[in-house]
Parts: sequence; C-alpha cells; structure tokens
Amino acid sequence: MFILLAMDSARALATEAVHAGRDDLARQGLHTPPIDLSTTYPSYDSRGEAARIDAFAATGAEPDGPPVYGRLGNPTVARFETALARLENTEAAVAFASGMAALSAVLLVRGSLGLRHVVAVRPLYGCSDHLLTAGLLGSEVTWTDPGRIADALRPDTGLVMVESPANPTLAEVDLRAVAHACGSVPLLADNTFATPVLQRPAEQGARLVLHSATKYLGGHGDVMAGVVACDEEFAGRLRQVRFATGGVLHPLAGYLLLRGLATLPVRVRAASAGAAELACRLAADPRVSRVHYPRIGGAMIAFEVEGDPHEVIGAVRLITPAVSLGSVDTLIQHPASISHRVVDAEDRRGAGVSDRLLRLSVGLEDVEDLWADLDRALGQRARPPVPAGVREPVRRG
Repeated sequence: MFILLAMDSARALATEAVHAGRDDLARQGLHTPPIDLSTTYPSYDSRGEAARIDAFAATGAEPDGPPVYGRLGNPTVARFETALARLENTEAAVAFASGMAALSAVLLVRGSLGLRHVVAVRPLYGCSDHLLTAGLLGSEVTWTDPGRIADALRPDTGLVMVESPANPTLAEVDLRAVAHACGSVPLLADNTFATPVLQRPAEQGARLVLHSATKYLGGHGDVMAGVVACDEEFAGRLRQVRFATGGVLHPLAGYLLLRGLATLPVRVRAASAGAAELACRLAADPRVSRVHYPRIGGAMIAFEVEGDPHEVIGAVRLITPAVSLGSVDTLIQHPASISHRVVDAEDRRGAGVSDRLLRLSVGLEDVEDLWADLDRALGQRARPPVPAGVREPVRRG
C-alpha cells in the first residue's frame, strides 16, 4: 500500500480539502481519483509478500509496494485517509465501515494493553454511550464532569472520551483544558459535529479525533463510514485491529468520502450561516422554551418546545424527519426516541437530553423556506397572557 505524501503544509484548509489525497493524479495523467475495487492483488514474489506481512504484523504500518489484500488496505480508501489526516493536522487516519466500528477499534486497542477503564463526559452520541455503559467490549466507564477528569483517572485508565459540540445538546468542553487533565492518557475527541472546518482537536491536545464520516465528511446521506485521525503509532495498532476484525471501508465509500471532503468547507460554512439565523428565530419564538447553539457555530441546532415535540416531527414537510445529520438537506429528529433511546432515561435527562428536545441538522436549503416549514410545524403561536382586570375576548368560528 502506498502513502500519498502532502505537498505543502502551509496550504489553507479550503485548498487541502480540494487537493489532499489527489496530489499525484496529474502526474499519472488523471484528473479524478480512480476507484480500485479489487479484493486481492497478484504477486509472484511470495518471499517478499511474507516479509511485508511480517512487517505489518509487527507495527501495523502500511506495506510498501503494491496492495496485498482488501482487508489489509485499499488505494482508494488510502486517499481519503490521507486527505482527512491533512485536514485534521495529524500524522495519519484510519477509516472503518462506520463510526461505531472506529470507536470499537480504539477500545480494542487500549483493552489489548489491559487498559479497559474509560473516563467519559456526557452527553455522547447515544450508541457511543451504550457501547461504554454496557461493557460490550469489556470496558468499564466512569462518567464525570470536564473539571473532574483528573480525579477520575486510574492506573488502568486507557482512554478519556469527550464529544464537543456534543450530540445532541451541543454542549462544549474546553479541549485544551481536558487534554491537560488527561496527563499521559490519550484523549479521544469526537469531532463529528464541528468537523475540521470549525476546530482541530489534535491541535488542542487530543491524541485521537473520531468522526462518524457518514455525516459531514460524506455530506450527502449516501455513505456510511467512520475514521480516526491520530499519530502514526496509534494508527498502526488501529490497522491491525481493522485487519483482524474486518471492519473495513468499501472502496466506493472511500471514493465518495474523498469527493465529499472537496466541498466540506463550503457546505459547513453555508449550512452554519443558515443554522445561526434559524437559532436566532427559534430563540425569539414563544413556542420554544430553550435553544442550544454552540459558541463555535456549526449547522446543528437543538431546541426544546413548549408543546408536543412528536407533533412537530409529524408536521414538517420540507424538512426530513430522520435520524443522522450532516447532509445537504435538513433533518430533524427527537433524540429521546431515536438517537439516544438506548441510553437509560435517567442518565439521558441528567445529560440534558430532555423529552421535549428536538435536534435539527440544517442543510443547504434557503433559510426562509426552512423557517416557513418550522413555523407551520410548531403550530399555533402562543398567545400573550391577558393582563389582570381585562376580560379576554371570546373567539368564535
């Protein structure tokens, strides 16, 4: 497997998004990246193959020379990994079949060293919360506040995990302060909501940056994937786990993700502008009791309604009522019913996920059309209270 080298570390994010992972194309007489769908690759040098397999088993480094087998690595997927590492400013990135497969691989790497204890801050994505709480991979979790992470660390702590902005409340943590509190324990920051357009956790001390690439990195609701951006040493261990467990990313998905990265800055900034406008309107609306919108911006809004949130979900027409986020079209969902249903109700509410909370992933539609749909879905506008001593008029018909 070859590694695509970056050309210029000083390039702007928008330029990297377009060119990273593609720097060798012109020299090959190509304009768009090819899709390599091979599962296996011929080799007449079996001694050489044995040496490359031995090297991979020792370090997890990508083998020099031509590819070996699709479970070990794929050239198309490698292009996406190279590009994402450039955007997150890390040495490497390792892609998986889903975000949960990526998180599972991280836990397996640490657990293989006997470091099964995880310190985590709620809220997290519901399935991440469930994976840690249920101990499905043998992990034990201590939930704590960002300011108490250092006190929660133990000799067998293998990981600290945070998500900022968090799913679904959009709560933010000071990543630099959290990384300092972790000491030598790796910090895993889920950067799915922010993307490298809004923040780069590795530059603030996180050793591991997790993405559900299904969301903004793909950006069109047509690919499922996960990726961890990290240093090369940790990447080697992740590749070994991926090879052993088989959570590989399909080459077509790798191609779609690389294509998605090219427009990532444009999409995130445009959707964020619409989200900021909608957040202001929702905050001023008497039918909405609370609006959550992160300081760093972004295209996600969470808001709590005065009425029945299920009626809002059932009343939208332009906005799509569906799980997931980060697509070019706007999605709305009720976290307590879907994305965070697997979290214990008491824990869910304790993390700020109320039963009246709705999560809105703002897409690229015109903001006036989106507001018109939300306005209808929210129903009859709340009436102001009648002053004391004034008789309320009778409404007829």
